[in-house]
Amino acid sequence: MTAITSTVATPAAARPGRTRNRVLWTLQILLGLFFVIASGLPKLLGEDTAVKVFHEIGFGDWFRYFTGIVEVSGGIGLMVPRLSGLAAYGLAIVMVCAAATQAFVLNAPGMSIFPLVLAVVFAWIGTQRGAGVRR
Repeated sequence: MTAITSTVATPAAARPGRTRNRVLWTLQILLGLFFVIASGLPKLLGEDTAVKVFHEIGFGDWFRYFTGIVEVSGGIGLMVPRLSGLAAYGLAIVMVCAAATQAFVLNAPGMSIFPLVLAVVFAWIGTQRGAGVRR
């Protein structure tokens, strides 16, 4: 005799996965839009504050354009399902570098807290999304 056992997922059991997925997509969309509109585009369009900060860093305009392109690409990548994990990990690295620049180059260690918090959030998103690896 064989016993057949059935494991049927109840709506209550499936709920945490759906809730986490919704939280992740909400975060990804909000952060993606932030990085495209409020962070990357001002660097690419030559907003005065961005120009001033990058000249203080000492790398000049090429680095401002590069950073803007990376941030816009990462923001868009966060909103593309297949790229969201890799984009999140890439933005986590960018945020760690931004925090180090704030702390050591611009001598404003208090300003490095926000990029470090974002780095942790992006690392969590990347871990949850699996960085493009299907399980």
